[in-house]
Amino acid sequence: MTRVLVVDDEPQILRALRINLVARQFEVETAADGGSALRQAADWHPDLIVLDLGLPDLDGVDVIHGLRGWTKVPIIVLSGRAGSGDKVEALDAGADDYVTKPFGIDELLARIRAVTRRASAHEPEQASVRLGEHLVDLTSKTISGGVRLTPTEWHFLELLLRNPGKLISQRQLLTEVWGSGYLKETHYLRQYMAQLRRKLEPDPAHPVHLLTEPGMGYRFQP
Repeated sequence: MTRVLVVDDEPQILRALRINLVARQFEVETAADGGSALRQAADWHPDLIVLDLGLPDLDGVDVIHGLRGWTKVPIIVLSGRAGSGDKVEALDAGADDYVTKPFGIDELLARIRAVTRRASAHEPEQASVRLGEHLVDLTSKTISGGVRLTPTEWHFLELLLRNPGKLISQRQLLTEVWGSGYLKETHYLRQYMAQLRRKLEPDPAHPVHLLTEPGMGYRFQP
């Protein structure tokens, strides 16, 4: 049974999430502040943490930093903040995904399923990935239909394909593909994503697999 720690200072949200998750066979513990969350995570070792950013004692980003000092447990952030800055900061700190308040339980459950699948320790690394009508072979770096990519396009695409469903932040993409000196060059991401969509999406103007999360990053949707 998957163990989920839900961290939020709103009692009604804690209660609603506990009821919905338990009904779907999750084992659930809750915490109403950052300090309690860090202690429970250390004592209980959950398989997943759902974390509100706006906590009364610690900022949610500080909680993420505290967790990432010793665990790689998947973290889904709940954010009621309108701007993207806090979400980007949370992702850069090590969160795996985010859901904006108010949210539907079906959306949250879908994100939970996606991150727990990725976190499965026994899941073998995929050698090939289906992207629409194309089969992408990550070992031989070939794509069905004779599609050819530049080395930079390959690096960008591989990061997304190896993390299906996960939001990859702009900072992570720029650092891993171009290097830490290119963190302000977000136009590189827009340019290369446009190129990948032209080569791989049936309708590049309306992509269904290579998705943009405005102001935050990109996601491969299988």
